[in-house]
Amino acid sequence: MATSAPKTIGIDGLEPSSCETAAFALGIVRDGVITGEGPTTAGRVHFSRVLDADDAAWCARILSAAAINDVPVSRAEAEAMFEIDAAATERKDDGRFEDLLAKAVAHHAAAASGLPVPPRSVALSPETAIESWAPVNARGLRTDALEWVAKQMRGKRQGNRALMAMVATLVGVTVLPLAQLPSMIDIGM
Repeated sequence: MATSAPKTIGIDGLEPSSCETAAFALGIVRDGVITGEGPTTAGRVHFSRVLDADDAAWCARILSAAAINDVPVSRAEAEAMFEIDAAATERKDDGRFEDLLAKAVAHHAAAASGLPVPPRSVALSPETAIESWAPVNARGLRTDALEWVAKQMRGKRQGNRALMAMVATLVGVTVLPLAQLPSMIDIGM
């Protein structure tokens, strides 16, 4: 299914100039997903609680804005992506949002751990495999970053397979005692 580019809307919050304004803009997308109304749904039929290809395209556009391309994904942006994920009870985006969420979270966790990350335009691109740049083991990742990701994923009704696989791989090779693993993340699919 071909994804159309989101319509240009003259709302300053949807043209981020910083990570803070990007997180705000993602909140507008979340609200559109919840209600089926708002600037990101204008001019098209959008049912409440449905995440469609245009919603995923809005998220990609916001996260890949030129003004923030060379800055790692912030925790606020990653949390906003998790909120969008939780708001959507139905998906009609051919997996684009799932891919974008996994890449945004990996970008944030790696950067928060002091690891180098590529520009957002590369890291978040659907053409770029997450395995080509994201950490493949926990070496160098801060435990608090992994715990934050696990906390965000715990109890979610929808499973992001790409994100779950990445976290399971990272957590699986850490030096955490096995007794702590179930409390960090529920990796059941």
